[in-house]
Amino acid sequence: MRTIDMRRALQEALWEEMTSDENLILMGEDIGLYGGAYGITKGFFERFGEKRVRDCPMSEAAIVGMAAGCAINDVRAVCEVMYIDFITLAMDQVVNQAAKMRFMFGGKISVPMVIRTQGGAGRSSAAQHSQSFETWFLGIPGLKVVMPSTPYNAKGLLKSAIRDPNPVLFIEHKVLYNSKGEVPEEEYLLPIGAAEVIRPGKDITLISYSRMLSYSKEAVVELEKQGYDVEVLDLLSLRPLDIETIVKSVSKTGLAVIVEEGCKTGGVGAEISSVITENCFSLLRKPPLRIAGKDVPIACSPELEKASIPSVEEITTGVLSLCR
Repeated sequence: MRTIDMRRALQEALWEEMTSDENLILMGEDIGLYGGAYGITKGFFERFGEKRVRDCPMSEAAIVGMAAGCAINDVRAVCEVMYIDFITLAMDQVVNQAAKMRFMFGGKISVPMVIRTQGGAGRSSAAQHSQSFETWFLGIPGLKVVMPSTPYNAKGLLKSAIRDPNPVLFIEHKVLYNSKGEVPEEEYLLPIGAAEVIRPGKDITLISYSRMLSYSKEAVVELEKQGYDVEVLDLLSLRPLDIETIVKSVSKTGLAVIVEEGCKTGGVGAEISSVITENCFSLLRKPPLRIAGKDVPIACSPELEKASIPSVEEITTGVLSLCR
């Protein structure tokens, strides 16, 4: 099987869907002639034209609002919010409009739109371009939240998101665009709402997603050397959350560590810890452990930035603290 990076995988997903569905359009800031801030849409303007690849004014509210308007009028839309930090400027369009319209119209309309954005730290982009806001959207009925971790699941999940009749917030990590992995040349789709057990184990369950999954896998290498058999779960979708897979794994191991890049207070790990406690309480040997970003703004300094998010060493130490 060929090996490509996540940037190429996302490009292929968009290109294939644009080619097969003439009713699909792209919109966002600098996605046309420039090819996108991270180069995902390079060549799309030349191939599909300005009517289907639309450079928009610098207004996230307008971009997301137009995408929602297109979606309810039978024009599928993939809009790009350059940084998830900027989604603060489109919260009404995301939360009160796109996520609610299907319900408010009694299911008579669909809102088939994808909001592509990227988040996370790792490039010294400072406090306004490095945040992890995925936890904000876990409590929004009507909205799906997807966060890929590899080129393979990035392509399969993006194609599924585009075909979904509901609005999907598709969050890519800026550091993962150059990460490489095996991706089939033939078409495939992955279901939204299904976590993946990427490594079976019996001693403890390690749950993560996006960039922190890479950190978790690095920690497992060291943990294996010390004789621990760690089961690793990649969530892939945060809403809907694959509760069944989480509960099945933790029921087997009796121990759970949840790793996320976002702030610990009110984070994704808090929700998952509650799910585990509610469903596996009698089987737990120790309470679930949350490893998360510090409750601080992300600094521009590389060293301070690094200190504000989990490290491989912190994950390793956390797992060992439960196992011993």
